[in-house]
Amino acid sequence: MSTAPKEQARFNARLSREQKQLFEKAASIGGYRSLTDFVILTIQEKAKEIVREKEQIISSERDSQIFFDAITNPNIPSETLKNALEDYNVFTSKVKK
Repeated sequence: MSTAPKEQARFNARLSREQKQLFEKAASIGGYRSLTDFVILTIQEKAKEIVREKEQIISSERDSQIFFDAITNPNIPSETLKNALEDYNVFTSKVKK
């Protein structure tokens, strides 16, 4: 594992006085060490939530497309699948009797 320090980047934002006071109060009540910790951790959590939600939607759309394609353009059954169906039909006809 590397012990090299992580490269850091800066993010600046302008807030109204009311926003800053609200954020500071929330940070204090929430038990955060500082306003910076509160902002960074809160934004990080929300960012992960947004990314996770979007990735689920993309996966769901991709799965839907795969399913739709399989229904509308089915593959021709292989010999193995045909034999399995025949075996199943023989088996179930014996069970019903």
